[in-house]
Amino acid sequence: MAGALGGLISLPAWANGWSTETVQSTQHFLSINQADQLAELVETIIPVTDTPGAKALNVHQFVQKMVADCYDKTTQENLQKGLDSLDDLAKASFNKTFAEGDTAQRTALLTQLSKSTDTAQKDFYSLVKNLTIRGYMTSEYVMTNLTHYQFIPGHYYGCVPVKAKTASQPK
Repeated sequence: MAGALGGLISLPAWANGWSTETVQSTQHFLSINQADQLAELVETIIPVTDTPGAKALNVHQFVQKMVADCYDKTTQENLQKGLDSLDDLAKASFNKTFAEGDTAQRTALLTQLSKSTDTAQKDFYSLVKNLTIRGYMTSEYVMTNLTHYQFIPGHYYGCVPVKAKTASQPK
């Protein structure tokens, strides 16, 4: 009981330790070009509308941190290869890198990836799309402004009067 209480007391301090700065400092395995591509890729998946897009909410850093910290080396390498092949595909399709392409061109490439019969391309796109959605939906902006998330929901009423009920007598 005392350990649980201590954990609850220290939880806000622990949660405050997670910030944009700590997430940014974990960019381990992607080159600068690949990180820029990833930023444009997540922005293409969830663009700016009347709400911020994925890039503005640093979802690309979330994706990179998740893959670096929670996935095996093979998945990390597949992400790198997928970003490189996406750039090659963009250059072949519209003579620009993926990041330089306009929204329509990037969307067309992502549609092509989602319908691809190449397992590596499809797995790459599926991984990035799923992590993008997870990162966006769990971002502070979405949780506090769109889903009305409360860190500690409800209220605890520890001392309330309880009326005793009498059990009905069997007939």
